[in-house]
Amino acid sequence: MTQAVAATAVSLIAVALLTAMSLRADRRFKAERRLPMHWSLNGSINWTVPRPIALAFTPVLAAACLASLTALATFLEPRAGQEHLALPMHVFVALVFVGAHALHLRLIQRTLQR
Repeated sequence: MTQAVAATAVSLIAVALLTAMSLRADRRFKAERRLPMHWSLNGSINWTVPRPIALAFTPVLAAACLASLTALATFLEPRAGQEHLALPMHVFVALVFVGAHALHLRLIQRTLQR
């Protein structure tokens, strides 16, 4: 399997996982019309958005970023010595998005339980 195909697979799996996390959270937060998107350092909510936008933001952003990275890995030649870095880069970016989304959902849950 080439680096570009593996990078595409990682991107698709990450976006599918983020979407599944959002769908699960949508069921959990269905009583809420708006969800927090940003907190100040003291824990107060700075701004909120409608629930569908809050839950779709990270998967859409991740899809755009990972699609860009996949296109770069597919169509550009790497520099000498960097031929095998496309897949680890995709895995790292995907894990950062999954971790950030999990943190955001946890912060929402913790805020709503107060």
